[in-house]
Amino acid sequence: MKRPLIALSLAAVCCATLPLSAQAQDPGKMLGGLLQNMLKPNVASNNSAPAAAANSSDLVGLLSQSMEQIDEPKEIEMGRQLSAVLLGAKPLHKDVALQRYVNRLGRWISLQSERPNLPWTFAVLDDAGYNAFAAPGGYVFVTKGLVDSVADESELAGILAHEIHHVIAKHHLAALRKSAQTGLLTRAIASQLGNNAQGALSAQLLALGREVYSKGLDQGDEFDADRSGVALAARAGFDPYGLVAVLQQLRTAKPDNPVFTLALSTHPATQVRLDQLEAAMGQRLDALSGKPSPTVAQRLARAGNR
Repeated sequence: MKRPLIALSLAAVCCATLPLSAQAQDPGKMLGGLLQNMLKPNVASNNSAPAAAANSSDLVGLLSQSMEQIDEPKEIEMGRQLSAVLLGAKPLHKDVALQRYVNRLGRWISLQSERPNLPWTFAVLDDAGYNAFAAPGGYVFVTKGLVDSVADESELAGILAHEIHHVIAKHHLAALRKSAQTGLLTRAIASQLGNNAQGALSAQLLALGREVYSKGLDQGDEFDADRSGVALAARAGFDPYGLVAVLQQLRTAKPDNPVFTLALSTHPATQVRLDQLEAAMGQRLDALSGKPSPTVAQRLARAGNR
């Protein structure tokens, strides 16, 4: 499947035409506050041990339930803690302008999704690798290496839309549930409840998260995020072929290249993803492609001149 030569841009992403809901607070301030809170441990008082023990036991039952039974506040809290796994591995990139841009771009796309009211937060990790990650509740991360690799804004939008759909469809919650059912969570909590129930809850959730991020999601979930991500990017005003272009670039990557190792090992074969997208898209979205899209550098330069 060939991508049209030029991509569609959305000037509203970094300009004053953003919807009021996306302008309600400064993205940089919001980003800093939320991400700082991600790394703060939950401190339980001396009187809260029984409740913490109940919560730890509840986690086993919670992850054994259907996705519909995990309410949104619990989903968001789990995502906050899992985000600490990613931030513990790689710090945030120090470029505030880049963080603000990616956060605003992601929030615009998320507003077009089926779950616009989640506390969506987007951030760039200081990592030269080519990766993107999501956590339940609306947390999405991309690496600086990935941002530097995209040709234009539509490609970055396609990646963000893919990750947004993982959150919308609760793919990571399903993966956590699957891992918990192996018995890992039950055994680990049982070994730690005696001394620190609240710590056991957090530690085992993070252990499950590390397992999920290192192994990746089910192939069906990745194909679903590709198809739905293309549609979401188009709905947000971007070229639907942005994600296709990203996959075409990834297809040429060598598996032994450390920049691409994790991305390739945690996703289905790139050619299979392209074949699946071609079958899903056909020519139905061609009319939405073909207009110019700025590069990330151009977008940042324009934002700096405002």
